Amino acid sequence: MKKLLVATGGGDCPGLNAVIRGIVKRASRQKEWEVWGSYEALNGLMEEPIRLIRLDGKTVSGIHVKGGTILGTTNKGNPMSYPEKQADGSVKLVNRIPWLVDRLKGKGFDAVINIGGDGSQAISQAMFEAGMPVVGVPKTIDNDLNSTDFTFGFQTAVQTASESFDRLVTTASSHHRVMIMEVMGRDAGWIALYTAISGGAEVCLIPEIPYDLQAVAERLQGRYIDGRGFANIVIAEGAKAKDGTVTASKGEEGRHAVRLGGVCYTLSQQLKDAGIKADIRETVLGHTQRGGTPIAYDRVIASVFGVKAMELVLDGNFGQLVVLKNNDYTSVSIKEAISAYNYVDPNGTLVKAAKGLGIYFGD
Repeated sequence: MKKLLVATGGGDCPGLNAVIRGIVKRASRQKEWEVWGSYEALNGLMEEPIRLIRLDGKTVSGIHVKGGTILGTTNKGNPMSYPEKQADGSVKLVNRIPWLVDRLKGKGFDAVINIGGDGSQAISQAMFEAGMPVVGVPKTIDNDLNSTDFTFGFQTAVQTASESFDRLVTTASSHHRVMIMEVMGRDAGWIALYTAISGGAEVCLIPEIPYDLQAVAERLQGRYIDGRGFANIVIAEGAKAKDGTVTASKGEEGRHAVRLGGVCYTLSQQLKDAGIKADIRETVLGHTQRGGTPIAYDRVIASVFGVKAMELVLDGNFGQLVVLKNNDYTSVSIKEAISAYNYVDPNGTLVKAAKGLGIYFGD
């Protein structure tokens, strides 16, 4: 009997459970594979005692409609740069990939399916180069992974953001307010862009297009006559003014990235300082975009990704990432997929279409 390990790493995402179910369902048709899950990314295997769970038909029954992941997830404990406490109390970052691969093989695992974003897939590639058969599945609500048209979870996040934005439009118009809604998007503004188009935003601010504050203020002023009017803004957490910086705070221990969030409050103060007299209110959607039941579109993508990932394992086609390209489910090398980042193209079709709809990007 061969053993497969499944891990879900990085931030949680609607559709993760559907991928796990897809893997197990496909594996169950081949009697020679036994599927196990590692709790909280690969930490479940790296810790003592190890924390693994046998995944079978009973374990995954009905989980495709549930948000989150039954395996839990984390963005701490990166084995490529693992924090180890030294004798003097200091913390040293060490590469534990060779140790991890030896441990995987020592526990009898023949392959790994790693579900995660660019950071998780960098770990997948490192394990593969160290001799571990690995298949990757792209996961991120930010839709920022290269080589795939969409990642699962993105459409659910957009749906959540759009529904919230719709509600803010009605309260903005009722009170003659400027409403600023902050969505996720550290380096890529896909959620903000799609939400702006679907919700009919007046202004959309994304990381790829630093905004001119005075120009945004003038745009908003044009929405008011004798103090009456309203405007709705959607802003990605990584957006910044042309002469400003990203709104961030110190990251959690064990994470390299700074923690973003609160840019809507920064923008609100900037607009007030620029002379906007209208009442401005702010809303941070935060982790509501990650939670909840995945919409049907994401369940389909996630389920097919799970099946395709297992089929790559069965075919012995490792070092590959499952992707959706031109409405076809295929794969590319993990190395190719993580070699570039999927930014919004400021001159691309979607941005041009949004401008055609009258949405302003502050440029």
